[in-house]
Amino acid sequence: MDMSRMTFGATLVAVISCGISAMAAEVPLAEPYLLEGKLAAGVTAMETRLKATPADDQARFGLGVLQFFQTFEHLGAALHRQGLRTEKSFLRPPTQVKEFLPQNPAPETATYTTTRQMVQTFVDDLARVEATLSQVKDPAVTLPLHVGLIRIDPFGQGKPIHAAFLLSRLELNSPDDIEQAKTLVINFDRGDVCWLRGYCRFLAVAGELLLAIDGQHAFECTAHLFFEKVETPHTFLLENRQAVDDAPFDNFPAISDVLSFFHQLLNLPIGEPARMKAALTHFEAGVAQAKEMWTFILKETDDDREWIPNPKQTGVVGVKVTQEMVDTWRETLAEVELIVQGKKLIPFWRGAAGARGVNLRRAFVELKAFDILEWIQGTGATPFLEKGEFTKLADPRVGGRLNDAFGGPLNLVGFGFWFN
Repeated sequence: MDMSRMTFGATLVAVISCGISAMAAEVPLAEPYLLEGKLAAGVTAMETRLKATPADDQARFGLGVLQFFQTFEHLGAALHRQGLRTEKSFLRPPTQVKEFLPQNPAPETATYTTTRQMVQTFVDDLARVEATLSQVKDPAVTLPLHVGLIRIDPFGQGKPIHAAFLLSRLELNSPDDIEQAKTLVINFDRGDVCWLRGYCRFLAVAGELLLAIDGQHAFECTAHLFFEKVETPHTFLLENRQAVDDAPFDNFPAISDVLSFFHQLLNLPIGEPARMKAALTHFEAGVAQAKEMWTFILKETDDDREWIPNPKQTGVVGVKVTQEMVDTWRETLAEVELIVQGKKLIPFWRGAAGARGVNLRRAFVELKAFDILEWIQGTGATPFLEKGEFTKLADPRVGGRLNDAFGGPLNLVGFGFWFN
């Protein structure tokens, strides 16, 4: 036998084997569970792995991601059990929504208590995610994922779907868009751990604010707009319900229901003030994570399928992040932090210019009720007015620099959601 052929063949096999091994090593332990939509099994597998290998921060990062998606599966399943009106709502949704979020034909009766518990579970789930991610310490940790193929079960029906599939059902997307979604890999890293922790905190703010409100009366008057069966003393609200867009000029009951809903939003009594303090704590922690995120991102020297790139990286989104963007955004975060801490004031919009400002921290901690009209007038802010240093964010020149850096207000909002 020709020895040169044997040597070449052995070398080829070795190269292929090394390539396959490298590819296998790159696939995180969590990804198969994410791609198959088996989140609960994935959580169990990651917890088992961490018991055996506590230092495996990729497994810990993967556990946090699995728990994060579980948070929304739990919320969706609860909404389905409660009879969220996805097919008979006061505004009829598009066909695609009805297809993927079917209405429960035999729902439970939604009560004020059960809907509050649903929000509480959402907040608790977010806290679990944040606690997991807070234990990630390895500055070099990475988690490459095929994000367009991650499956979640939006309504707890045992039918997980992924983003690429959803795009394929929407006529606005081209075949190239769908193919890109299928093949897109983002290599999440240590900065993205902070990014996800920050988002958990900001979502928890929304949950705590909802729980702070005494919404019993509002629920009894308007919950029938959103849920099929509702516990309310106004039982006639559940009879002969029609969508607003069904003969809108003649559908007075539906129109009056919508008006009542917005009326309830005008005055929100605070039933649990401690929740306001909890929301403030989450907000502060979210801002801290947003600041820490950039500390890690700016230290990166690679350019490997970045979610949020630094000015020297490309990033998978294809949107250039400049040093000016980073600098102005970090300055903004620093100012927001001072506002939330009560160290700087928001200028008051009535009376002599510069005479007084609103202490936002005190407004969170001491607020008894939130009356939108009184705040627009200014009287709602009276208990929280002080003399002191105003935030730089009130300076038009600062706003101008932000707009210049990000290319206008709309772009600034988009980058804000992206940057966290």
